[in-house]
Amino acid sequence: MNSPISSDSEAAASPTSGVAPLLSRRDFLQRMATGIVVVVALRDAELFGAEEPTRPVANRQGLPTDFNAFLRIGEDGRITCFTGKIEMGQGPITSLPQMLADELEAPIDAIDIVMGDTELCPYDAGTWGSLTTRAFGPAWRAAAAEAKLVLIELASEALGVPVAQLVAKDGAVFDPKNPSRRKTYGQLSQGKRIERKVTVKPTLKEPSQFAIMGKPMLRRDAREKVTGQAKYSGDIRLPGMLYARILHPPAHGAKRISLDTSAAKQIPGAIVLVDGDLVAVLHELPDIAESALGEIKAEWDLPKTGVNDRTIFDHLLKTAAPGRVVKKDGDLETGRKQAKRILAANYLNGYVAHAPIETHTALASFENGKMTVWASTQSPFGAQREISQTLGLPLEKVRVITPFVGGGFGGKAANGQAVEAARLARLAGKPVQVMWTREEEFFNDTFRPAAVVKIEAGLDDAGRIAFWDFDEYFASERGADHFYDIPHHRTQTHTNGPTGAPGTHPFATGAWRAPGNNTNSFARESHIDALAIAAGMDPVEFRLKHLEDERMIRVLKAAAERFGWKPAVGPSGRGYGVACGIDAGSYVAAIAEVEVDRTKGTVQVKRVVCAQDMGIVINPQGATIQMESCITMGLGYCLTEELHFSDGAMTDTNFDSYEIPRFSWIPKMETVIVENNALAPQGGGEPAIVLMGGLIANAVHDAIGARLLQLPMTPARIREALQSAPATKPS
Repeated sequence: MNSPISSDSEAAASPTSGVAPLLSRRDFLQRMATGIVVVVALRDAELFGAEEPTRPVANRQGLPTDFNAFLRIGEDGRITCFTGKIEMGQGPITSLPQMLADELEAPIDAIDIVMGDTELCPYDAGTWGSLTTRAFGPAWRAAAAEAKLVLIELASEALGVPVAQLVAKDGAVFDPKNPSRRKTYGQLSQGKRIERKVTVKPTLKEPSQFAIMGKPMLRRDAREKVTGQAKYSGDIRLPGMLYARILHPPAHGAKRISLDTSAAKQIPGAIVLVDGDLVAVLHELPDIAESALGEIKAEWDLPKTGVNDRTIFDHLLKTAAPGRVVKKDGDLETGRKQAKRILAANYLNGYVAHAPIETHTALASFENGKMTVWASTQSPFGAQREISQTLGLPLEKVRVITPFVGGGFGGKAANGQAVEAARLARLAGKPVQVMWTREEEFFNDTFRPAAVVKIEAGLDDAGRIAFWDFDEYFASERGADHFYDIPHHRTQTHTNGPTGAPGTHPFATGAWRAPGNNTNSFARESHIDALAIAAGMDPVEFRLKHLEDERMIRVLKAAAERFGWKPAVGPSGRGYGVACGIDAGSYVAAIAEVEVDRTKGTVQVKRVVCAQDMGIVINPQGATIQMESCITMGLGYCLTEELHFSDGAMTDTNFDSYEIPRFSWIPKMETVIVENNALAPQGGGEPAIVLMGGLIANAVHDAIGARLLQLPMTPARIREALQSAPATKPS
């Protein structure tokens, strides 16, 4: 992933080598004897409109107070940008260079990018929350705009032409009155060393001035990935490296009471390491390490929690904190008195795995008191900190390099495999690779929390929503607040912190693509649909009747127009569903068509139209791909994905029982990007996925008259719901 930074530098990894020379950032900058370096610090984020979550907080967390974006213009004219962000399929390897090239007036082919290396790249908290473009992008563009000013000043000196008379374009500065008087960026940086820190907000381009931003661009990593040249952590090899297989407990909460490694030690070449809770077998061949691990005998004291995938929802309600009001307006009791019809329902959502195609992987090497780890991680600086603290090494003695990451979805914010590899490498004195098996991935994952949402709402005699009472339990606040025009409403959260009080969940939980919003939107949009039916109204018209937000009105109308929506009161038998949502600053609406097999209880999603307003769009092709990926991935949590467990032991340990979307499931997908150049770029990697639960549930109800209150909508649950569903109207 790390492209060569310039022809005269040793600092970065070749995209095909996978291994960067061990060169410190200080040494790297010192070796830039010449060139122009521009630095932006996000601690000065108010200059650029960046959001708080990406700022380093040195005083509170001991993190380095450092710059967060910089670029270098070399003598050869190559422009290298450095970022702590990583590439895991979401596309910043393309969109970030687009921003730099446009603001710097340089050809996109002249831009190289180095990502996710804790020694070469500036600090970044992590790649999540759809924050790369909307929070990091302004500072990134500011660095380019500042560099352009420096280049014009240098050209003015070299050409003897006033700054105001010069123009920068296509990697050169020239006098438009006399185009032969020009200097390329490489010529201007030659023989000079200039460092510049952005302290005043530069003037950034307006969308009407974009030449590269806003234009669809093929992903820069596409060829590497489709030809197999792209290097992931599991593809990296070092001389003398060993493969590790690690003994993990059979259930979460299990305590080891005995251990016998004697048989494993008899296998030629096997190295057995025991370090407290860490028991591993190392070998130069991975299959022999696997066989040796099978020879280890351990006894475990297994927990008896009484909690499983069927009892979990009652357990959550019992352990939940008292309600904390997130948003309210009007008076609920007044609204209840005005209501002529009240609908109440509990919506349930189980635990879901991230299930990335690439399991957690890391390669660690310990030499001369320094630990270097190549890790599949969304948070290289977080991994660096975890390794430093676990091993008792100074932070500067730990380097984390992030190659391409084969999917994360929030799960690779946790770095257990990187810590394991680092511990084993120091113990063994040789490089060690840890690659979790699929079974280990399902066991060690930080799962999306199971959650409950309770909604009570009522309609007045005019068919409008009189009140709305929304309580979420362990889904999180994200997406809990509604955006409809309701006079009396309250939204409460009952979560003890991000994961609940100790004992709430039987295993680790964490962020899962648009964390919490999937569950909250499923509940909200399902209930809105039920209210529309109770009011005898078409679901699109009912939503429009309760919307004042012009952005949401635009995306809903755009989706309806592209779909060719014809109003009808549900359930109509057509299998049409609609849902709206907000995530990461983007507004999104979708309409789906499904077909349900009443005998089998299976659902075929035939068509999805999705409209999204995400402000200024840097790469429309990338945005479209992300919308399509949200639709595709969302089918999984809608229809099949859930974890079965009992007393901390996982029943689902592979894709034979945990079913993710298949190619045969993919519907016809139509995406509409609603133009809104008056708004700064918003997040695009997550918004569309939040709709899928409510969208498909509403379409299923429209098809068969059965309301599914629990995700996923498995065939068994659909057949059960059909037993009590009224007959549907003919289409």
